[in-house]
Amino acid sequence: MTAPVHAQLAALSSYLPEAVLTDDDLAAQHPGWDVARAAASTGVHARHVAAPGEWTSHLAASAVRRLLAEHDLDPASVDALIVCTQSPDLVLPATACLVQERAGLGSHVAALDVSLGCSGWVYGLALARGLVETRQAERVVLVTADALTRLVNPGDPQLRVLFGDAATAALVTGGAEGPRFLGATFGTDGRGARHLLAVNGGLAPGEERAPGSSPEARGLTPSGRDVYMDGPEVFAFTLRTVPGALDTCLRRAGLTVDDVDLFVFHQANAVMLESLRRRIGLPPEKFVVDLATTGNTASSSVPLALQAAVRAGRAGPGDRVALVGFGIGYSWAAVVVQL
Repeated sequence: MTAPVHAQLAALSSYLPEAVLTDDDLAAQHPGWDVARAAASTGVHARHVAAPGEWTSHLAASAVRRLLAEHDLDPASVDALIVCTQSPDLVLPATACLVQERAGLGSHVAALDVSLGCSGWVYGLALARGLVETRQAERVVLVTADALTRLVNPGDPQLRVLFGDAATAALVTGGAEGPRFLGATFGTDGRGARHLLAVNGGLAPGEERAPGSSPEARGLTPSGRDVYMDGPEVFAFTLRTVPGALDTCLRRAGLTVDDVDLFVFHQANAVMLESLRRRIGLPPEKFVVDLATTGNTASSSVPLALQAAVRAGRAGPGDRVALVGFGIGYSWAAVVVQL
C-alpha cells in the first residue's frame, strides 16, 4: 500500500512595489480629507502602489522570482502555479499564463487563476494541498497578487486610505511526516456580493449593484471600475460570520484556542481586527495586526502578515497557526497550519 503524502507550506516570499503613498502624501493631495481620522480607524499609515505600466502579472512574477531566489528553488521543479487575483491584467487569458512566462517557469506547468479576494489565500492553500496529496503535483507555487489601487476611484477617501498593492508567492510540497493542514472550513454568501464590488468591473455592469453604489451617487467622477464598499454591512457580516467559522475550524481540527500558537486574520482594518479579537476572546500576544505600512492588500494580507510574524520570531517550525480569510463575495475560509 502506498504511503499517504502530506502537504506542507514549505516557503513563503513577497513583493511590494517600490512606490509608497503615505498619509502625508494623501493629505497634501486632498486638503479637505481628514486623513488622520481615517488612519486612526484603519490602522494604515502607508501603502505600496504599483508603478505606471506595472500590472498584476508583473507583481506576481516578481514574487515568484523572489521565492525561487530566496529559497534556492529550481524553476523546472515547479509543476503547478495557482494565481489568486481579482485585478487581472486582462479579461482573458488567465493571469497565471502571463505569470508562468514572466517568472521563467517551464511549459510543463499547470497554471490557473482563482478569482477570490480576502479569503483567497486560504482557498488557494486548499487547492494546492489537494494537488499535492492526490499526487497530481509535487511542487505547487501559490501566488496572490492585486493592484487594488488601480480599482479605487481617485476621489474616494475611504478606499484610497485603506488599500495597497502587493503580491506573495508560497511553495506547497509533500514530505511532511504527518498532516500539516488541520480542520479547514469554507463558506459563501452571495447575498453580500452587492456590498463590496467593482462597479462596471465586468460584462454585466450594474447587475449586482446596491442602491447608491455608483460613483455619481457617491459624489465621485466615474474613473473606470470604481470599487464600492458598504463598510457597515461588511463589518456586520464579519462579526456575525468569522467567530463561528474559526470555531468550526478548531473543532474539526480537534483543537482549542489554547492549542493554537498564533492567529493570522485577513488584515481588513485595525478596528475590525480588534473587534474580532475581543469578540472571539483571543489574547493580543497570539493575534497578528500588521497593516500599518501595507494597507489592506486583499488576498495577500494573510501571507504578508504571516511572513512578518515569522520574521519577528512570533511563529516558527512546529507552531500551529490559524489562518482566517473573509470578505468580498461574501466569502470566508479558515485553516490551522502546522509550520
